[in-house]
Amino acid sequence: MINCLLCDQPISTKESFSNIFSFSKSQARTCQVCKAQFEKIGQKHCPSCYKYDEDKECEDCLHWRKQGLPADHLALFQYNQAMASYFSRYKFFGDYALRKVFASELKLMGKEWKDWQLVPIPLSQKSLEERGFNQVEALLEEAGLSYCNLLEKKETVKQSSLSRKERLETQQPFCLISEKVPAEKILLIDDIYTTGQTIQHARKILLKAGAKTVKSFSIAR
Repeated sequence: MINCLLCDQPISTKESFSNIFSFSKSQARTCQVCKAQFEKIGQKHCPSCYKYDEDKECEDCLHWRKQGLPADHLALFQYNQAMASYFSRYKFFGDYALRKVFASELKLMGKEWKDWQLVPIPLSQKSLEERGFNQVEALLEEAGLSYCNLLEKKETVKQSSLSRKERLETQQPFCLISEKVPAEKILLIDDIYTTGQTIQHARKILLKAGAKTVKSFSIAR
């Protein structure tokens, strides 16, 4: 009997067989009740960043458009309470097993973007040492997706401690690992998209280094 990674309750035999036949590795590790608490972003969303319940460009995307860097982002789920609890356990309490939860969704994403170079948003060295793993890299590895580390992150104040205004005013935290970018089409991967500042910093440096197109993707928005 397999227990749900989120609530630790046994997953029913019916659910387990359903997951086996659908080849859904991540769903086989979470029960239907827990998985249903993650709300997928519906058809009504910002066309540029997938912020839910928006029928036109949101305030954040209007800001980026004025800066000459219109957002080009995709996301799967709303950042609701269930998602906040998940990332708190996964990132800040180091529950590494939770990397399995969204593996099937990421596998599908990988198939859709197979011609693009996946580039995870890096952690600073201090954050990596404290956490013990890069949460984005772990998600991709569990889904069996290859990626390329092109960026390094300097030590900065954690984004989770900043207000929206402070996030939008942060300075460039990234630098290139190599002067050459080995792909023309890059898909940046992050866990959560909030204002878009982190993604835009990464986009700027990659475009300047020669990438032709840089889009982005996150689990939550």
